Amino acid sequence: MRLLKKYNHMQLLIFILVYPLMWVLSKFPFRALYIISDIAFVLIYHVIGYRKKVVRNNIKIAYPDISAEKLKTTERKFYHHFCDIFIEMIKTMSISETEMRKRYTFTNMEVAGKFMNHNRDLILCLGHYASYEWVLSLHSHYDNKGYGIYKRIKNKHFDKLIRDIRGKWKTTLVVNKEAKTKIAEVMKGTHDKAVLFGFIMDQSPSNNRNKHWAKFFNVKTPFFTGVETIAKEHNLPLLFLGTKKIKRGYYESTFTIITETPREHKDFELTDTFANLLQKQIDIAPEYYFWTHKRFKFVKGLDE
Repeated sequence: MRLLKKYNHMQLLIFILVYPLMWVLSKFPFRALYIISDIAFVLIYHVIGYRKKVVRNNIKIAYPDISAEKLKTTERKFYHHFCDIFIEMIKTMSISETEMRKRYTFTNMEVAGKFMNHNRDLILCLGHYASYEWVLSLHSHYDNKGYGIYKRIKNKHFDKLIRDIRGKWKTTLVVNKEAKTKIAEVMKGTHDKAVLFGFIMDQSPSNNRNKHWAKFFNVKTPFFTGVETIAKEHNLPLLFLGTKKIKRGYYESTFTIITETPREHKDFELTDTFANLLQKQIDIAPEYYFWTHKRFKFVKGLDE
């Protein structure tokens, strides 16, 4: 009990020390924030070498024929982007809706509108690519309820902060382990407007349940099948959101309909389609994928 109290007090102390700094930084103009990001890049990449071996190994598995020069360039660009994303997340604390709409745009809103404007609930899936934090601004374009599925942060104070930041755009965060129950609850209830459920689908499963070995780059690696299962259970249309980084601090997203009739698809077909769409997006600009995660913790050959 004493250890637990000490741990909780330590979590609170860290939050009290860090939060004011984050809030002050969020008020800085983007130009100043990107200078800070450049300094952070030097520290994280050159001095600390944060997860450099993981990043390098992931890229080599994805692109086994990559040259040493190209690998180094991709790696450096990734770490620059990695620092930018963290800074942009902090900026979200105080960014205005007008500024967000200018910096994060959607090319084909009519695709999502086909469902959102006609009271049909749907699932939106994406990967850890480009700016998955700012995707939540989608709800500033629609007066609809949104639920974002996420993995809880161990520090409960920072967890609440993340929920508040991401909830700024009318999105309620739901812990991944509670997603199935929450979605069933929402679907049983009555609502006047369509509801959107957002999933980041490229997390690496750590157990043998609810996973499918999908082709991803040169190997097979496990993907969660929970999104596919939920889509079929509630007959929810499934959309993929691909994002392109236009320039520093500016992003453009495009919707692709994976299916409007999930129950008509064979098992794992929807998960395979997601993996294929995600890989095509990464191939365009690999430096914007989050290689710090252990993307290939488990792998099989394509013939297995």
